[in-house]
Amino acid sequence: MVPVLLGLGSNAGFKGAAPLQLLGEACRRMCLMMPDIVVSSVYLTRAMYVTEQDDFYNMAAYGSVSDSCTPDELLRYIHMVEAALGRDRTKEIRNGPRSIDIDIELFGAIKCSSAELTVPHPRISERAFVLIPALEILPKSADCEYREVFAEYARRLPDQGVRFLLSACDFRKRYLQEAVNGTERDSGNCSG
Repeated sequence: MVPVLLGLGSNAGFKGAAPLQLLGEACRRMCLMMPDIVVSSVYLTRAMYVTEQDDFYNMAAYGSVSDSCTPDELLRYIHMVEAALGRDRTKEIRNGPRSIDIDIELFGAIKCSSAELTVPHPRISERAFVLIPALEILPKSADCEYREVFAEYARRLPDQGVRFLLSACDFRKRYLQEAVNGTERDSGNCSG
C-alpha cells in the first residue's frame, strides 16, 4: 500500500449542497480508493491568490492506495469525483471559487512532474490551509519524513487566516458515518 496525503477545499455550493456537505461527499467517494482514510478537522481559510471570493473550507485526508495505483490513476479518479460534485475546470477562474478541489499533496516517496500533476505538490510550503490540517493527521512516526518538514514550513509562514471550524470527530459523525460502516477510524480524537 502507498500512503497518500490529499488537501481538500470548497467555497461554493452545488445542487443545494453546502461546502461542508461537498467535503463530506468527496471524502466518502475517496474512501473507495483509500479505504483506510483518516480526515483532519475542517478549517475556514481566507482565499489566497484570488482574494475577492468567499472563504474556503479546508481539510486534509490521509490514507493508502494499492501498490498498483499510479499518481495519474488517482488523479483521474479525483477529477471524476470533482466533476460529479460540480467542478467544471473549463469554466472556472484559476484559484477562483469552486465546489470542490482535491489536490494530491504526497504520493508515497514518489516525485513526479508533468503538465497534469506535480508531486509533492509544488505550493505546499506556502499553504497554511494544507499544512495545518496535514500536521494534525500525518503519522507521528519516523516513517513520516514529511512531518518535521511541514512543521518547519508552517512555522515560517505569516498568518494566513486559517481558523479552526469543526473537529475531525464532528465532521466524521455528521458527514462520513456511512462511509466507514459506522466505525470510528478517524485520527484517534473521537471517543465513540
